[in-house]
Amino acid sequence: MMREVQYSVLDVFAERALEGNPLAVFHDARSLSDDEMQALARETNLAETTFVVPGDPEVEQRDGVRVRIFTTQE
Repeated sequence: MMREVQYSVLDVFAERALEGNPLAVFHDARSLSDDEMQALARETNLAETTFVVPGDPEVEQRDGVRVRIFTTQE
């Protein structure tokens, strides 16, 4: 079954546009398994792909947001 997962590709580590590294950011990875995240990282074929895992707003305000980072290999 196909489902939509929202993501953005950002230009990071640059002082000017289009001179940095592309980074994929999946906005809400709560519905994704580890295997699906790895498959999406391979599909983007970027050096790093990140997955934001939203949690309780009070915990996030205190401790920060959980983000998982995948390469094409791990």
